[in-house]
This record gives sequence, C-alpha cells and structure tokens, in this order.
Amino acid sequence: MQRHPGTAGWEAEECPLMSPRMGSVILGVDGGASNTVCVCIPAARPFNDPLPVLSRTVAGCSNQNSVGEDRARETLERVMSQALTKARRRPSNVCAVCLAVAGVNHPLDQQRMLDWLRDIFPSHVKLFVENDAVAALASGTMGKLHGCVLIAGTGTIAYGFTSDGREARAAGAGPVLGDWGSGYGISAQAMTAVVRAYDGRGPETVLTNNILDFLGLASPDELIGWTYEDQSWARIAELLPVVVESAESGDEVANKILHNSVGELASSVKAVVQRLELGGEESYLRYKKPRLLRRKTVAVAN
Repeated sequence: MQRHPGTAGWEAEECPLMSPRMGSVILGVDGGASNTVCVCIPAARPFNDPLPVLSRTVAGCSNQNSVGEDRARETLERVMSQALTKARRRPSNVCAVCLAVAGVNHPLDQQRMLDWLRDIFPSHVKLFVENDAVAALASGTMGKLHGCVLIAGTGTIAYGFTSDGREARAAGAGPVLGDWGSGYGISAQAMTAVVRAYDGRGPETVLTNNILDFLGLASPDELIGWTYEDQSWARIAELLPVVVESAESGDEVANKILHNSVGELASSVKAVVQRLELGGEESYLRYKKPRLLRRKTVAVAN
C-alpha cells in the first residue's frame, strides 16, 4: 500500500472486498467538539430517489481549537478511513470530500485543512472545507445558503448568508472568549456557582450535591482537581443535563444560568440577522427540540 507522507494510514485500501470498479463516492464529515460523523454516499444516483448512505462512522472531537491540530486531523482521517472500509471502497473511489468542521474560523484554517486533504487524496478529488455551521444551515434549507443558523451544542455559533453571498457570524470563538450559551458555557457557570456557594461568595444551590453526585466526588474541593485534570470542552459540557435537572427541580441558581444562556443565544442570532438585514415579514424560525447530552440544538431562520 502506498501512503502519502504524514498520513495516519488508510486501512480501507487493504480490504480485499474493495474495487475501484464499484463506483465513485463522496465523503461528508460533520466535525465538532463532542463527536465527528462521516458518511459515505454514491457520487451518482437516479434523480429524485432517496439518498442512499453506504456507511456512517463516528469518532471523537475534531475541533482543532479544543484538542490541537494533530489530534483533530487524526480523528478526521480515522472516520474517513473507517467509512470507506465499511462501504467497501478505496481512496481511489473518492471523487469529492466535504469537511464541515468546528474550529475552521479563518481562511488560513481553511487553507491548512485543504492542503492536508490534498496530501491524502488524489489530485482529481474535489475538496471543500467549511465551518460546521455552514453545513447545518444547508441541511435546514435544502442546500440553499440563505438565512441564519444557530448551533448550540458543546460550543455555539450563529452564522448567516444573504441571497447575494454576503456572510456574517457571531459567537463561536470558544469558551475562553465567552460562548456562554453553549453546553460548555452552561456547565462551567454551574461549576463556578458550586465553588462560589462553597466559599460563601454565592447563594446555596442544589447544583452542589447534584454535580458532586454525578461526578462521584465527596466535596467541592475535589471539583478543582477534577476540572484541571482534563479541560476538554466535551468533558465539561457533559454536566449540562445536571444543570437542566437542577433547574427543573426549582433551583434558582440553575434557572438563572439557563435563562442568561438563552439570552446569549438570542443575541447571537440577532447580531447576525441585523448585520445582514435578514429580517422581514416572511422570515421564520424552525427549531429542533433540544437534546441534552452530546447533541446539538439547531435553529434555522430564512
């Protein structure tokens, strides 16, 4: 097997069940801070037929701002390789690859990812790299990039396009720069509330017992060591269901955190809509019902 320099290896190319004659395929990847999904679909299909998915694979975080560029690329390459293996295809069968990945925030990020993909795939393969919010918008508008999308998962971002191609975004800068409507942001505020209550700097809250029970810790003192042992965004965001349950039980501190987070999300959408002048009588907003753990809440407006 001939490999490109710097790649992690393509087990798919070793599979004896695969043949280049089996047909061209497209790889589509949705990468975030919690998980990364790759689907392999045929490049050609009969008009109006349902889109067949030849394979689907899942791995961990591929946001380079969370785990670093090397680990993010290892994850992306693993899901693509596994998708080809399950679909019984080779890299030579691939005619196009689209990566929609969180953490692609600048043209330089995009170009580095394109250069890396070019080292993996043959020169004839069409390559596309976008922020995952672009794919989320397209999925809610049947491929039409016009409107505004809000993603609220481990991280959060609002992204919008006008019909003439102008674009704008808000939030999506990561937890250090204040994505407070995200799963990470909500969970981090909840842990802060626990520490404040323990110190006597803040009100008592059921978050203390609920979070400690969830993590198997005996005291808020142990929360400090748990936090800094591994600061990956997805790990912190896994506390989100505890915050929601605490709010549902009537805890004022948890309710305030969620209320403020909703305001942050709304302000992100408002900023994008105003900058692109997307508002109007025919505008509408569609929501998917929030799912708590390792899921994204997506709203699309156009």
